[in-house]
Amino acid sequence: MKLRIRHTKLGKIRFTSHRDTARHWERAVRKAQIPLAYSAGFTPRPRMSFGLALPTGAESLAEYLDIELAEHAEVDLHTLAAQFSAELPVGYEVTDVVLRDVGSPSLQEDVVACTWELTLEGVTHPELATAIEVALTAPTMPVERERKGQRSTDDVRPAILDLSVAPPADDPRPRLCAMLATTGRGLRPTELLAAMFPTLDPVDTAARVLRTQQWIERDGVRREIIPADPVATRTPVECA
Repeated sequence: MKLRIRHTKLGKIRFTSHRDTARHWERAVRKAQIPLAYSAGFTPRPRMSFGLALPTGAESLAEYLDIELAEHAEVDLHTLAAQFSAELPVGYEVTDVVLRDVGSPSLQEDVVACTWELTLEGVTHPELATAIEVALTAPTMPVERERKGQRSTDDVRPAILDLSVAPPADDPRPRLCAMLATTGRGLRPTELLAAMFPTLDPVDTAARVLRTQQWIERDGVRREIIPADPVATRTPVECA
């Protein structure tokens, strides 16, 4: 039996790496006494695969992983979310566990876009609105990147699928909703801010980086991997 799991990563746990997250999950599954399938070979590993890495320091309402259970394992899908959440560090909450579709691509292969909510520091609401208009109408948006010690300039405009101002919230700072493609070279949220506000430091400008959704495509229609559970403790914030 193969399962697909959706969970959050919020608060202080955001400073842990993608590899740390994998270790947290291995430990949590073991503590929950869920029988996993293991790979063959001299050093068997649990059959767990994770989705796109979340940048260290970013938070998320929509993280995913796949696990494969041992043969003949019997579990109750309705209680698994609570079982896993109880064994994970504070900041993780499992919001849904479903059966993985037979023959479906891996998470790494399947995700075509992510939606981000960026709380901005040092930017006014009018400045954000203007920057969005400029970005969406620009034919190109160059960003300088470094790979293996070599610097190059890439046009990241094709990776920007949508930009909008997030609805008002308790925090008075402006918030940017951005849907960014993950195919090709993709685009990180801080790289987007570097392109939109070239005179500002993108790391300082991004007061909070929150991934709210991950998207796949089926028959030309974009949809979430697992739609958010409306009764989850933390319901994802929809971008306007």
